[in-house]
Amino acid sequence: MSRKIKYSDEPLGDLRVIPDFLPSPEELAFREESVKVTITLSKKSVSFFKEEAGKHHTQYQRMIRQLLDAYVDSRQKAA
Repeated sequence: MSRKIKYSDEPLGDLRVIPDFLPSPEELAFREESVKVTITLSKKSVSFFKEEAGKHHTQYQRMIRQLLDAYVDSRQKAA
């Protein structure tokens, strides 16, 4: 990166403003209130989530929690 950038005074063409779509830092730091529960799951379900979590470099418990949250959200919208 030792080369200097040469800027020119060329027209930029048609420009448009894109609305800010990123969440605010407050939204990113938000954590939903959680409750610890004990649940017994089938071995095949846990194996599936562990395998998928490994592929995506995340925690299998987080995947299960997100699945349940998505289910609740869809049922609440349908009601």
